[in-house]
Amino acid sequence: MGYLKYNIGENVDFEINETNGEKIKSKDLKGKWVVLYFYPKDNTPGCTVEAKDFTLLIDEFKKYNAEVIGISPDNIDKHKKFIEKHDLKVKLGSDENKELLEKFGVWQMKKMFGKEYYGVVRTTVLIDPEGKINYVWEKVKVKGHAEEVLNKIKENIGGK
Repeated sequence: MGYLKYNIGENVDFEINETNGEKIKSKDLKGKWVVLYFYPKDNTPGCTVEAKDFTLLIDEFKKYNAEVIGISPDNIDKHKKFIEKHDLKVKLGSDENKELLEKFGVWQMKKMFGKEYYGVVRTTVLIDPEGKINYVWEKVKVKGHAEEVLNKIKENIGGK
């Protein structure tokens, strides 16, 4: 694997603030597939497409007992506006202090137009119902990604 700080088969433990004011805790998600998708910023073109694509497939994910959670460093208020503006059906977690982003290794030095800055490297982590990492997509390309994640879940449970 590349930059992710976890390995396939490793247990993950996390907690993140959700838009509704509750905390999303990995221990509460045991028994479900969990799609953690880390993205840079609400209301930017790629991040909007990714969130909308997961939203379009949310009923399919639920059919396979999967929870989809987007995580970015944006605050709860920005997440609420993002959800309302695009009628999103995915859960969004706010990691303003970047603890979880750093824990997973997705908060990194990036370069754009010759300038260096820290930001989120678009990454998706699939966690199995036992709480172990099943699959990782690093440096995600948005187009077709949500469908690819759904297909990976189907593949793992026998292609039903």
